Amino acid sequence: MAKFFPLGQVMGFIFSLVLTGIAMLVYFTDMSFTTGMIVLLVTAFIQAGLQFLVFMHAGETEDKWSIYSNIFYGIGLVVLTILGTLLILLWDM
Repeated sequence: MAKFFPLGQVMGFIFSLVLTGIAMLVYFTDMSFTTGMIVLLVTAFIQAGLQFLVFMHAGETEDKWSIYSNIFYGIGLVVLTILGTLLILLWDM
């Protein structure tokens, strides 16, 4: 019976709820802007990694290089888009 119970997914779900609760605490408590943003960014990246590893089964495939290369490519595009937007709109170049 233990092999039919998705313990990893249940633990991932519980950890996601805890991270969401931490984000809600930032909203409902009187934190400074800098502290709140740091907490939100850290919990957001942890939760994104958790979703990727637990619920998208990234560690369970045989061809891990293609999955991780696609993730790094996507992250690179996001960083390039954000930096390009900042370069044009904020830094006025």
